[in-house]
Amino acid sequence: MVKRRVPWRLILVSLAVVLAGCLVMVVFSPQELSIAKSSEAQPENALAEIVDSAEFSSQLPLPGMNPYLIADIAEQVSPAVVFISVEWPPVQQYRYPFANDPFFRFFFGDMFPFPMQPDETIPRSAGTGFIIDEEGHIITNQHVVGDLGEKQTITVRITTPDYTGEVEAKLLGADYTLDLAVLKIEKPEGLDKLPTVKLGDSDKSRPGEWVIAIGNPYGKQFEHTVTIGVLSAKGRRITIPDTDRRQYRVYENLMQTDAAINPGNSGGPLINIEGEVIGINTAVNAAAQGIGFAIPINTAKEVIQELIDTGKVTRQTASQPWVGVYYNAITEEIARYFNLQDTNGVIIVEVIPNSPAAKAGLRSYDVVRKVGDKDINTTEDFQKAIQELEPGDRVIFVVVRSGQRMLIPVEIGNRPEGY
Repeated sequence: MVKRRVPWRLILVSLAVVLAGCLVMVVFSPQELSIAKSSEAQPENALAEIVDSAEFSSQLPLPGMNPYLIADIAEQVSPAVVFISVEWPPVQQYRYPFANDPFFRFFFGDMFPFPMQPDETIPRSAGTGFIIDEEGHIITNQHVVGDLGEKQTITVRITTPDYTGEVEAKLLGADYTLDLAVLKIEKPEGLDKLPTVKLGDSDKSRPGEWVIAIGNPYGKQFEHTVTIGVLSAKGRRITIPDTDRRQYRVYENLMQTDAAINPGNSGGPLINIEGEVIGINTAVNAAAQGIGFAIPINTAKEVIQELIDTGKVTRQTASQPWVGVYYNAITEEIARYFNLQDTNGVIIVEVIPNSPAAKAGLRSYDVVRKVGDKDINTTEDFQKAIQELEPGDRVIFVVVRSGQRMLIPVEIGNRPEGY
């Protein structure tokens, strides 16, 4: 009997086929096989779902998802952003002698104990604004355009894809405290309709969201500059020196952003990624990198109509005692210069015209030693003594003038708005 040999090669091939089949079943689950089969059966529907998904991703409100999102918003909003230039009539401005002398600045800082000298000049200003309706109302900062009754000439430059030109604007209202102003222009010939921008809701804005600033930093040369950043914080309070009024302007409840804001951006819009204005760019911290501030648009919306109708914002304010002088502490150098025996008291460096101090006869260089029964040794003493009085009170100021001790009665006034 002849034994048949086992076909080992056939067995090995069979085992290889079985193993390959198992591997396929492991890699592709039944669910995946079913999906693949369904895709083969309906290729057009699957392709449509992919296309729809891509379109949805491109519409997500994140700059990283759509590289042209910021450009689209800037293109939409920029035509409503205008360049504002202002010129006042020639005036006799006053400046301090030796203002550039470092010796006097070392002693007196920005408060010089010398009368100012006249110097005729033409005041000018420039900034940004944005059109909020087709009637031609424009929002900007008060510090850009000034106040009513100053006889200033305001020119607005409009730049759109189809039109570029300048029109004269009328100042309808302004408020120093809020640093807001409303202008009005007429639609120029050659422009179909005025471009406008939508006002958003600054209360809904959140720190960390993307924001866009559009403005004219450093004037017309860089008009319609677009910068981007995030809303860094809300509810900021800052104080900025106002050199024109020789006082400090206090801003409340500002929005902080790291979007680049430079001189000339004042009055321009701060925009969210939905193309809505949520703030009015106002100030920048020159000593820091990437710290700018904007007035919340909701603050403006509360007073826009009142500014248009009445030209000002009416508010109830408590009476505050006011004398109407600028003063400095007395240093040893000042004491030697004026031949004073000590550094007690404060020195008056300027008397505001028509103020209680001016009416009482107080003068620059007077050294105030006493207010009523309060001894004055420091600037803090003087400030506290005045704050304890009431408008209408009559009090005796003990002053030293040209080496002579004098008693000057002063009737305390009520601090006017803006001081």
